Amino acid sequence: MGTTLTLLSDPHAGGTAGPARTLAESEILDAYSRAVTGAAERVGPAVVSVEVRHRIERRGRPARELPGHGSGFVFTPDGFVLTNSHVVHDATRIDAAFADGRRLRAELVGDDPDTDVAVIRVDPVALVIAELGDSGALRVGQLVIAIGNPLGFQSTVTAGVVSALGRSFRSVTGRLIDDVIQTDAALNPGNSGGPLVDSQGRVVGVNTAVILPAQGICFAVGINTAKFVTGQLIRHGKIRRGRIGVAGQNVSLARLVVRAHGLDAKSGVLVTGVDRDSPAERAGVRSGDIIVGLGGKPVTGIDDLHRLLASDRIGAQSTIVVLRQADRLELGIVPEESKT
Repeated sequence: MGTTLTLLSDPHAGGTAGPARTLAESEILDAYSRAVTGAAERVGPAVVSVEVRHRIERRGRPARELPGHGSGFVFTPDGFVLTNSHVVHDATRIDAAFADGRRLRAELVGDDPDTDVAVIRVDPVALVIAELGDSGALRVGQLVIAIGNPLGFQSTVTAGVVSALGRSFRSVTGRLIDDVIQTDAALNPGNSGGPLVDSQGRVVGVNTAVILPAQGICFAVGINTAKFVTGQLIRHGKIRRGRIGVAGQNVSLARLVVRAHGLDAKSGVLVTGVDRDSPAERAGVRSGDIIVGLGGKPVTGIDDLHRLLASDRIGAQSTIVVLRQADRLELGIVPEESKT
């Protein structure tokens, strides 16, 4: 005898499987729709179109101002708006246009090109505030919603998932931005600075970049990074970073050297120059040394060195580990605040 296979969705099969599956699919769709519409309704009124003008000077020609735009969102009751540094950096005028038609003049509080985060401020008049979430709690595959003003189309909502976590990419300054969120929620020019939101309507990232011509590869700075940066910008107008005063390049270490000194890393930073009267010079660091550690942490390259020279190390005694020919040296060093 043959075997008859009955599909659960077969409309001619007996029983209730067909209607039950249809109902389940409808409930799933409704749950997804509710999550997206709910997040958009909660956060959308806090999103602004950031409209800027940049002064362009060309040799032999009159200076002129060119318009530009991006997105941003209000995150405090007193009018602070979070956006991207590349949207507002060096702008001669900044305006914030709200979805309800209001247009307010904005002032730059501070921006940090190294993390592509900036804070502007508008008059705190009847503002809706976006709730900040925790990017550290995100999971790959989680639903996220992007809200912004791509190509001038205000209050555009797109949805996708968290494609990957812990990505890194380089800012316009060349410094590595860590813990970046990768998503396939569609982003276009003008989305920059807008919020990436979870299903509860909490901002988990600041949309910042897309990979062209790839499709569905978009990035957002994690909101935990943005929280730290905005706090510094509001207090100081800039990010305080440490420096030790060396020029260097990444270099691989011979396997024999790694084994001989019990190193965790297979690379370090070759010092190619030492600034006069710098922390490195005072510590005794020389050109030709290879930096392999700072403050008890391994240094595998220049990016590690930048990460470890955080604001809390400024003015604090630390230890830098260098390889000098066949010797491993531990030198006392006190990083100072970078002036740039």
